[in-house]
Amino acid sequence: MKSFPRAALLRGTVATSALAMSSLGLFAVPAMAQSTPQVAEETPAPAEDATIVVTGSLLRRADTATPSPVTVIGAEDLQRAGVTNMADAIRQASADGAGSIGIGFTSGFSAGGSAVSLRNLGVSSTLVLVDGLRSANFPLSDDGHNSYVDLSSIPQVAVERVEVLKDGASSTYGADAIGGVVNIIMRKKFTGLEGGVEGGVSEKGDGQKYRAHLLAGYGDYDSQGWNVYIGGEYEKGGKVTARSRGFPFDTLDLRAIGGKDNNRADDTLTSPTTDAVVTRVTQTDLNNPLAGSVANATTPALFTSLTPLNSCLYGTFSENTASRVGTACAHNLTREYVQILPKQERYAAIGRFSFRVGDNIEGYLAGSYSHNKVDITLLPRGIRQNQAFGGSPSTSTSNPGIVLPVWICPSGVNCANPATPGRTLNPNNPYAAAFANNPAAGAARIYYLFGDVKSGSVRTNELYRITGGLRGTIADAWNWNIEAGYSRDDLKLVQTGFANLNGLVKAINTGSYNFVNPSLNSQAVRDSVLPPITSLSNSEEATVDASVSRSLFTLPGGDLQVAVGGQYRKEKLTNRSANPNLDVPGLSTAQAYGNRDVYAAYFEIDAPILDTLEVNASGRYDHYSEGFSHFSPKFGAKFQPIKELAIRGTYSEGFRAPTFAEIDPRSSFSGFVGYTPNAAFQAAHPNNAAYSTTYSVGRGFVGNPNIQPETSRSFTLGAVFQPTSKISFTVDYFNVKKKGLVTAGPLAGDAIKAYYSVAGQTFASAAAASAAGCAAVTAVGAGYSCNVIDGADPFALNALPRLLVVNAPYVNSDYDLTTGLQFGANARFDLSEDVQWLSRLDLQATLKYDRHLDNGDVQRFTGTVGPADLSSGGGTPKWRGNWQNTLVLGQFSLTATTYYVGAMKGVAADQGNLDTSCAATLYGGGPAFCKIKRFIYADVNASFEVNENFNFFMFVGNVTKAGAPLYANTLYTTQPNYLASWHLPGLIGRTFRAGANFKF
Repeated sequence: MKSFPRAALLRGTVATSALAMSSLGLFAVPAMAQSTPQVAEETPAPAEDATIVVTGSLLRRADTATPSPVTVIGAEDLQRAGVTNMADAIRQASADGAGSIGIGFTSGFSAGGSAVSLRNLGVSSTLVLVDGLRSANFPLSDDGHNSYVDLSSIPQVAVERVEVLKDGASSTYGADAIGGVVNIIMRKKFTGLEGGVEGGVSEKGDGQKYRAHLLAGYGDYDSQGWNVYIGGEYEKGGKVTARSRGFPFDTLDLRAIGGKDNNRADDTLTSPTTDAVVTRVTQTDLNNPLAGSVANATTPALFTSLTPLNSCLYGTFSENTASRVGTACAHNLTREYVQILPKQERYAAIGRFSFRVGDNIEGYLAGSYSHNKVDITLLPRGIRQNQAFGGSPSTSTSNPGIVLPVWICPSGVNCANPATPGRTLNPNNPYAAAFANNPAAGAARIYYLFGDVKSGSVRTNELYRITGGLRGTIADAWNWNIEAGYSRDDLKLVQTGFANLNGLVKAINTGSYNFVNPSLNSQAVRDSVLPPITSLSNSEEATVDASVSRSLFTLPGGDLQVAVGGQYRKEKLTNRSANPNLDVPGLSTAQAYGNRDVYAAYFEIDAPILDTLEVNASGRYDHYSEGFSHFSPKFGAKFQPIKELAIRGTYSEGFRAPTFAEIDPRSSFSGFVGYTPNAAFQAAHPNNAAYSTTYSVGRGFVGNPNIQPETSRSFTLGAVFQPTSKISFTVDYFNVKKKGLVTAGPLAGDAIKAYYSVAGQTFASAAAASAAGCAAVTAVGAGYSCNVIDGADPFALNALPRLLVVNAPYVNSDYDLTTGLQFGANARFDLSEDVQWLSRLDLQATLKYDRHLDNGDVQRFTGTVGPADLSSGGGTPKWRGNWQNTLVLGQFSLTATTYYVGAMKGVAADQGNLDTSCAATLYGGGPAFCKIKRFIYADVNASFEVNENFNFFMFVGNVTKAGAPLYANTLYTTQPNYLASWHLPGLIGRTFRAGANFKF
């Protein structure tokens, strides 16, 4: 019987780690060390039945080298580096840049998810594949509109290798592959049993981590014609709090090191805390707690703490000024509530059945399920909050606040009327008795955070995936492949700590909620005021793909090959608003919906013109049911004049399709970033210190059906030098221009700055001041306007109020120009028969990341925390890389991996100031609070093989206990004084893990 060529599937398989490492080096250096000491040895060309298909290509080949730079990460590489999930595995690559999402960013739209951003081009411009097929996106979009595949939901137990293609690939895969492609390859066959267990903890006793995995397979594919395997894994991680890491990561008060005191919860009576304070005001509608006056009843305003001062857990503070008098409980809310790392629990299962139908046909059926639960705690929510987007002006502002009435009653209606049954003086209002006969003058404006109910969310994400395919040959000439896949991502989001407006009003008017001692509130009362809010969202992806390929004729360098194919995809998204009735102030109203069909046809031609020269051309045409289409070409060449040197280069054009959040008019969101008003505004509010610090300002957007795809052109040029079979060096230059950016308000920073430009003027009223500010916003450009303006400052009634939400448009505008260098070095030295030293370097330098605006301005991001509006505001380090060294001593191996993140400046040109010098630092305070130092840390993993069936290991993370650099973060105060994207290991500190693995 004639055996079928045991090639990888035509789409979605790549060279094995060994081939990639030992070929003449036309792959970029792998992101991890070699999987075995032998991989660096010269390997002969694969036999005919070992031809493979490389990510980014459609064609089988014996030579693993292609013109595009690719990083290969093997399963054993991950094990040696101590990596236990795909999110950590992919984010190790130095090509992951600005906009990547890590689990440490807990306050974002898609908190709980994790994503990669290749070449700084954003998560929605990086395509993630599993075995060459797309997977459903995480149902919540990052920054409200950027779609991505959640890396945390991909099982690692059956991963064979990962390919990171650092080049445009729309000519092969279609939309979203502008930045590159991450292709996660699962095992095709497995026989036997393997598994392992491990556990660990940080040096401080928190951040616990436990993991177990098991994989079992049966069936000799060669002799029986089939193989089946099934596997599962479980992982649990503990939380890390800001309190446990101490200064400066547990406070917004940096006076001890010459900075500002941005903690207003220990010196300003109008800053709400979990211990309520009140001041007397008038109430125009006794049935409505929102009808308190902006003006105070007395001058100065007299404040009363509802919590007995001898019960304050963290001491007290007093104000005695011309505007405010009183004493209240002091708080550092950052220390009390902020989490650096949330609790997380993951479990997953995966299985595959591979079978041979006949001599020339074989197929497979595979499926997986993953469950990812993240438990996030955030700062407590205020009793009065501004509505994110779309709410009524009467309920959307922070001022005038909420008042407690003099009289309460069981019905909560007309309680001041002596005829109302059961009415009584309000025990929560200290002015009630004095104003029993004049209740309109005795209302108590309350400043309070709901601390008796956890504020945060529990996000449970479940990803289901099933794929199958057949492939074969016809007449020993045509290779054909048909694959189909379906995946669905279900997200259950349960948010707590938000007050339902109707429930809150009723609780205030009936007196059912105890503001004096909230710990006495029953669960029923808490649920009536702050009920858990559950929203269900999902996304779906279905794909059918078919292709054929063959060799046409022989050229001097080998066979000329051609491939053609077609694809159909169905994409759906239902991201339901958690606040559809707009009755929960402060809760996001983000929502996104969409349903599209995508049809595509593609081709590839590979021509080895000479033994030393190969050229490649490919193209793909995509048509979307929304009415737009795009053709994406790509050309590549590699030239190898001598055995030791190869030169490679590519040119490609690509596109990113608008996400459903950007293009569907049913979609909308409002994103918030921190903003510090200018000196003139602060001077206009001299008696309210809360107006001098950073606050959250929102930007509201609605899907625009006229949005067009982003387009790109990119080219790479590189060289590989391999003087011996055991040493190689690579360098690649990339240059990407992404045009027609689907931008969420590119001038939003300018609009906010324009609003505050009128702060130094004199106005007859707060309304007149806000009208002038909003006129300045409108003048910035079409689509920019005020959405929500706060009420007047009670201590500056005629001054400019705060801007709470600005409307900004989705537009196709501007272009990004990103350039950089990617370096790699790979070496193996045989020191003796049983001693080897393996060394690997992976480094990227971002030379340029510039955003060219339509008005001619250029926002420069390299080496800064810009673009701050992208993801977690992690910024763009110029240098990022890692250096890994493994020493193998017989059955013992020791691996040390050193990670480097370059220095940055705390400036962001997308926040309304193009200056990138330290004069424009977002925090202020001079160079000391502008320069973010470089960050270097190292992980060490030791492994001992007892025999071929068992090994034990011990992992020490951040072995030198390198501390995270200080960054006075005013944009995301939930990341107090650090950058979660790059510096999380420095916050966690030294960690320890130990475990054992077995294989039979």
